[in-house]
Amino acid sequence: MHSKPSLLGAMLIASLSVTGCAAVASKTNTLTDERILSETGGVLGLSPSELTLVERRTEGVNTYVTLKAKNGKTYACTVNGGNLFSFGMTNPPVCSAR
Repeated sequence: MHSKPSLLGAMLIASLSVTGCAAVASKTNTLTDERILSETGGVLGLSPSELTLVERRTEGVNTYVTLKAKNGKTYACTVNGGNLFSFGMTNPPVCSAR
C-alpha cells in the first residue's frame, strides 16, 4: 500500500527536476546574436554578414532562430547548447529552408 504514495512522490520530484533544469538552461544561455550568426552561417555556407537574425527564442537547452539571407532565402535553425549545462559549448546548428 505504501508504494503508491512513494511512486507518486518520485514522479513529482522527477518532473520538477526536469522543469528546473530547463529553466536553469534557459536563464544561463550565453549565446550572442553574433555567435548565432557565425555558427549558423558556417552550417549554411554563408558568411555572418550575409545573414540577418529575424527572430530568436530560447526554450530549455535549445535556441530557435529565424534568419534571412541577403539572397532572399529564409532559414529556421535550432542551436543546441550555449548554457551552463553545456559549459557554453554548442552542437552544430540544424537549419532548414522555409
